[in-house]
Amino acid sequence: MIRRENYFNLLADYIDKPFVKIITGLRRSGKSVLLGLLKEELIRRGADESNIILINFESFEFSDVDNAQKLYQFVKAKISNKGRTYILLDEIQEVESWEKAINAFRVDFDADIYITGSNSRLLSSELATYLAGRYIEIPVYTLSFSEYLQFRHVYAGIREPDIYKEFISFLRKGGFPALHAGEYTDEMAYKAVYDIYSSAILRDTVLRHGIREVELLERVVKFVFDNIGNSFSAKSVADYFKSQNRRIDLNTVYNYLNALEGAFIIYRIPRYDLRGKEILKTNEKYFVGDQSLLYAVMGYKDRLISGVLENIVMLELKRRGYRVFIGKLDKKEIDFVAEKAEKKIYIQVAWRMIDQRTIDREFSPLRAIKDNHPKFVLSMEENWHDNIEGIQHKHLAEFLLMKDI
Repeated sequence: MIRRENYFNLLADYIDKPFVKIITGLRRSGKSVLLGLLKEELIRRGADESNIILINFESFEFSDVDNAQKLYQFVKAKISNKGRTYILLDEIQEVESWEKAINAFRVDFDADIYITGSNSRLLSSELATYLAGRYIEIPVYTLSFSEYLQFRHVYAGIREPDIYKEFISFLRKGGFPALHAGEYTDEMAYKAVYDIYSSAILRDTVLRHGIREVELLERVVKFVFDNIGNSFSAKSVADYFKSQNRRIDLNTVYNYLNALEGAFIIYRIPRYDLRGKEILKTNEKYFVGDQSLLYAVMGYKDRLISGVLENIVMLELKRRGYRVFIGKLDKKEIDFVAEKAEKKIYIQVAWRMIDQRTIDREFSPLRAIKDNHPKFVLSMEENWHDNIEGIQHKHLAEFLLMKDI
């Protein structure tokens, strides 16, 4: 197993700290592997293996441990009372009212608790009521480009990669870790990703939210995927369905989008007015949890390339802990405004800088911003590294591999 250092180190820093560690993310993004590596680290640090309780609720072995009471009794029976117990619970959302059991473990036992889940509703207000101020969230994403290169080094023996060539492969196959632990054709990869998508749709949206019109939900998914990187509203979705002689009310659209967002299938990125310094409530952009999801559902479409490139940048910013917005400055739009503590960066993303008109279009919004925070224009050009009025131009692969953004 490859140890994804950013996540592992963060998790290791919280070992034996008085917080419930909650690891969230899309299915098959690497949460279970992280728990397995954590178990190895605990043993390395001297924990008795008999004091480590690891349960994967997707395993049939634990299918009858399906509510808080059963989970509490199951764990209680395994606690030896000889030293600290480490409780590692994978895909905890399969257990009804699980948060009650977690709170009881924290109160009743000398326990260090780690849980994973494939739904952001783990951090709902109900959980906050039980664990207010006593949990830390560690979001896990699919592979970054840097991690992808690490997988290629280990599993394919590529030691001195052509980063531009490898970026095309990463662009096409996405970042689900399992797909890069072996050799897969695009067709094989997309079939595997479609199975992940189907599982997330069924278990983390349809069943969890009691959605009855599955076909309508999947139509909403395809609308979002087909408009990757475009601004639209829930009303836009409803109006589109109306034009197709299919009615869907606004609340249903909101519910479906929220369910998909909760399962990390999509991410909603709000717009931010740089002049008024406020978050706008209309015409957000939606992106996908991994670009391969789009290909698995829609097939590969060249016309979506600009949105896919934006998607890759958005995920990288989130991996690095930024809050991400779409910027609005008067009538100009900035693809991304990203903030973290005192840091702020502005980014425009383009496929090709084919002529002076394109260059002016991409640099113009950033020129209009009169502050000294870093500004980038990113594209697929390999041999152009000019700065224009302090605005840096980089190939996407180069940007994604920067140590400090």
